[in-house]
Amino acid sequence: MSTIPVKAAVFVAPNAPLEIRELQISDQPGPHEVLVKIAASGVCHSDLHALDGDWDTPAPLVLGHEGAGVVLAVGSEVTELSVDDHVILSWTPSCQKCEFCVSGTPVLCQLANETAYQHVFFDGKPRLSDGAEAVKSFLAVGSFGEYAMVPASAAIRIRKDAPLAQAALVGCAVTTGIGAVTNTAGVEPGSTVLVVGCGGVGLNVVQGARLAGAKQIIVADVSDEKLELGRTFGATHVINSREVDLLETVRELTGGRGVDYAFEAIGLPFTIEACYEAVRRGGTAVVVGQVADGVKISIDPFVMSDQEKKLIGSNYGSSRQSIDFPKIIDLYMEGLVDLDSMVTDRITLDGVNDAFAEMRKGRGIRSVIEY
Repeated sequence: MSTIPVKAAVFVAPNAPLEIRELQISDQPGPHEVLVKIAASGVCHSDLHALDGDWDTPAPLVLGHEGAGVVLAVGSEVTELSVDDHVILSWTPSCQKCEFCVSGTPVLCQLANETAYQHVFFDGKPRLSDGAEAVKSFLAVGSFGEYAMVPASAAIRIRKDAPLAQAALVGCAVTTGIGAVTNTAGVEPGSTVLVVGCGGVGLNVVQGARLAGAKQIIVADVSDEKLELGRTFGATHVINSREVDLLETVRELTGGRGVDYAFEAIGLPFTIEACYEAVRRGGTAVVVGQVADGVKISIDPFVMSDQEKKLIGSNYGSSRQSIDFPKIIDLYMEGLVDLDSMVTDRITLDGVNDAFAEMRKGRGIRSVIEY
């Protein structure tokens, strides 16, 4: 079996810089796989969780999970994709057979949970190597590399006139944020919404709330720069929670009632608890942000039952990627979803460690690696 070289950013240990290495990958996909030439990859906070040791992540491993590219080769049993198709990569490949997939919740796919979430393929093996050493791909994607082998269900075809740098962001932040509103929570027109955190996911929660017809979209962050971005994406009110009390201000803005829906898009215990406190009686708080391993929260169960408050989780925006990815791209091309403002820096793969350094400082929304 012949291989091709892959320049990639490799995770070697927590709190160590990614190493730029030349790896190898087969140029012949398995029967149900496709080989993709990566065009662009977003640098996402989930990658930072792995890099900073917040999550137990194996090494060596190619990070990156928010990618888009062009299909170079397809496996013998692949019928839904062809060479030269433009695709967005999904970090939850669907087995299309388990109870979750066939019931319309592919983000909960049992096989993906057992394999892709362990950074291997459906057969339990990785597809990259560094000489004799096997190298895993983050969430079975590994978009911090020039090429990626992925299950065919993880490559979602999109229209060819959409720019791939922007399309890459639909592979994680955009779908996660918009989907949390439209799929997970089912926000109704005229609702009041609070979004805590104006990073890539939070800003797309704002976009989702705007698309859903929310009448009041309140965003909270500690950065005035990010709050202004919140306005750009559709917020009606902004709260700098470093300067004023978040809960008091939310109550003032809602006539003492609280919001119908609150979305936590950071991944911190006290902001999750604050979102739960901020919703009205019968309201819904949605945990969208990813927390570090072992984090716990404290919720008063009497309040939950007495006030019928709901606390729910949202994974990948409860998306059906084969449907939602192309739909979001269509909305972008029609000017209804803003992807352009999310791209705050375009870099090469060699600049990925600098992009993480900027992320730690809270700067920008998305650095996008272009190959």
